[in-house]
Amino acid sequence: MQIAEIQTIPEILNVLKVLLTGLAAFILAFAITPLWTHILYKYKIGIKIKNTDVNGEKLNFINKLHADKSGTPTMGGVIVWASIIILVLSSHFIFPWISELAGINFIARLDFFSRSQVWLPLFALGAAGVLGLFDDIMSVKGWGSNKGGGMRFAMRFWWLFVISGVGAWWFFYKLGWDIIHIPAMGDFSIGFWYIPLFIFVILFAAISSNETDGLDGLNGGVLLMAFISFAAISFAQNKVDLAAFCAAIAGALMAFLWFNVYPARFFMGDTGAVSLGATLGVVAMLTNSALVLFIIVFLYVLESSSVAIQLFSKKFFHKKVFLAAPIHHHFEAKGWPETKVTMRAWIFTMVTALVGLLIAIFGMGK
Repeated sequence: MQIAEIQTIPEILNVLKVLLTGLAAFILAFAITPLWTHILYKYKIGIKIKNTDVNGEKLNFINKLHADKSGTPTMGGVIVWASIIILVLSSHFIFPWISELAGINFIARLDFFSRSQVWLPLFALGAAGVLGLFDDIMSVKGWGSNKGGGMRFAMRFWWLFVISGVGAWWFFYKLGWDIIHIPAMGDFSIGFWYIPLFIFVILFAAISSNETDGLDGLNGGVLLMAFISFAAISFAQNKVDLAAFCAAIAGALMAFLWFNVYPARFFMGDTGAVSLGATLGVVAMLTNSALVLFIIVFLYVLESSSVAIQLFSKKFFHKKVFLAAPIHHHFEAKGWPETKVTMRAWIFTMVTALVGLLIAIFGMGK
């Protein structure tokens, strides 16, 4: 088979579209990084290590362990979502013009600004990104009623609830979606219950992502594997534009991780953790893979559960279950080096992501 013939096969062109989109996002994010980090360092937009937990109780371990991280720039997540927005819009408005000018039709095929597949996750990425950005700014400036600055959890929760509620309304009333897919069993209509399910999935992904973002490279690596998995799931469902969108986020996350691995040059911040978590939830709903999401990012389940168990136990029994929460801090308290916790969390997520991916693909039918 000649190369010219291979280049006309739709499946191969679709694979190239996904891979090249991911590569383009990596290059774009890598190019943006020096400019953004210059701004962060110039204006000293760094984190402040808090001395109290969400209940206002004094911290005795984690704040001391991470004292050397104080002042490290935050809001690195802007690099990821800004790169995606620029690339999506460029693929739709600039790539066709370049394609016509260069006489290469394939460049125009790289457009992945699809209304049915990309608009909703792009909305979640931008809306939650701006929400997280305001929270980060408030934390850095010491603004807000929360001790140490930043939004209170309740305020952040209700903002996320509104964003997820808009998405739920659009899916249910505009798109007519009320189906949940159980791998290997089939599709089941759940009617109005689809709305609270949608809201729960988005809130879970966004909040859990934020809770997991506590060590250098930890959450970035988890999100990278999750979006690669959903790129494959989307492609298997013939949602090529959504697969390209997930690949773009994965590519941008690779560039982010280059600078975020230990010792981190900057942190993701709420603007990255919340927005990428919310977007991951929307992608899971778009691919009807809500149940698979909990397998792929099972680490998120463990992280959020450890926080809930710790708070419940302290409130009603006045004792801790874990040395520190979320659970990645518990392992630090037991003496694990930060890099060991991160690497083992990545390996754990590789396994759960592979299991979830296999279940999603082989369970697409009944």
